[in-house]
Amino acid sequence: MLQKNQVVKLSITDVSDTGEGIGKVDGMTVFVQGAVPGDTVEALVIKAKKTYAISKVAKILKPSPDRVEPACPVAARCGGCQLSFLSYEAQLRLKAKKVKDCIERIGGFVGQVVEPVLGMKEPVAYRNKGQFPVGLSVNRETGASEPILGFYAGHSHRIIPTDSCGMLFPGHESVLQAVREYLAEEGISIYNEETGKGLVRHVLMRKGKTTGEILVCLVGNGDKLPKAEKLWEKLQKIKGVVGLSFNTNKQQTNVILGDKIVSLFGKPAMVDYIGEVAFEISPMAFYQVNPDQTRVLYQTALDFAGLTGNEVVWDLYCGIGSISLFLAQKAKQVYGIEIIPEAIENAKANAARNHMENAAFYVGAAEEVFPRLLAENPALTADVICVDPPRKGCDETLLHTMLSMAPKRIVYVSCDPATLARDLKVLCEKDYRIEKVQPVDMFPNSVHVETVVWIQRKI
Repeated sequence: MLQKNQVVKLSITDVSDTGEGIGKVDGMTVFVQGAVPGDTVEALVIKAKKTYAISKVAKILKPSPDRVEPACPVAARCGGCQLSFLSYEAQLRLKAKKVKDCIERIGGFVGQVVEPVLGMKEPVAYRNKGQFPVGLSVNRETGASEPILGFYAGHSHRIIPTDSCGMLFPGHESVLQAVREYLAEEGISIYNEETGKGLVRHVLMRKGKTTGEILVCLVGNGDKLPKAEKLWEKLQKIKGVVGLSFNTNKQQTNVILGDKIVSLFGKPAMVDYIGEVAFEISPMAFYQVNPDQTRVLYQTALDFAGLTGNEVVWDLYCGIGSISLFLAQKAKQVYGIEIIPEAIENAKANAARNHMENAAFYVGAAEEVFPRLLAENPALTADVICVDPPRKGCDETLLHTMLSMAPKRIVYVSCDPATLARDLKVLCEKDYRIEKVQPVDMFPNSVHVETVVWIQRKI
């Protein structure tokens, strides 16, 4: 058994779900922070358990041929871009392997073909959304406390201050500066996780890729943002800023957003387009963060749905109706279900905005609303069902309800290969088969991968 502070030599063969390199020493799995597949390293053990150990790179003995030097100066400390030391081509291969391994190991689909990952030509500045924790730092020269904004270091809540992020939309730097100045100049208190005291916790910002509209939302441990007009004065000088909101989160939790949000100045929502479809997006609504790859993802889902204009489609976990309305362009009728009321309000507004009368939306948990609607109206049919669930995957009741509808096709959009594989095992146990598996890289430099699966009824 390995011991804490022991230095071991090992070769890295894989990457964990949280971005650590994986190797073995005497049969024991060792997770190595800062290592990538193909590296041979000396690693310092920082935690040792009976079946595994956690370590960090002490020395790179032989670098992987796929290792690169990231452009970001805080890449080694920031927990956001876990794969920034790996070439983009190697990242795509790694993600395809991850999907295939899960489908075979968890789902039991041995030999299932997984298509090459659809990646980006330029995997930088792709995010339309940023969430920055706010903290305090002591100025070494003056000894005074100053507000800082940045990202958490890996496996911690220690903030790495940043003025910019290479993954986020251009122009976010000006928003960060304006918020930082406002907090300092107006003496706004900063939330302390340990004591639960203080006000401002996070800054959230979103930008429309096609419209250029920017929304800014501060998250606070209170009901009001003091002197908010002072911040709005600064934000109005930034090109594209259309609205400022305040979200209340008084819980001592890692969850960023609370349930209550108030529009303080400007617009409560922004507008953006995916293809020809316009969407109104509020700060709390779910909206894919990579607009270029979102078009690729949704077009893949549309292709897999095989719509001719005569189909009834159900979009479960529909969010603001983004996939629903993309499918409605080709479907006879689309029904969407989403648990967040504000998202459904956005979805209905988006349908009206795009003059789509063939889309209807319902509020509630998909696993509860879907069976209830079917019980109330047995005549409801489903030619195609599309699901885009959260990371935990689909509720088992929902999976069996989907099967009872006997759709011709199911299009499963997943953000987690493990829960995808688990759900595919249920869906394809009897009457359905996997027709195609297409991963899409929505999050370059991270370990995450989206996957679209075409599931076809056999009979």
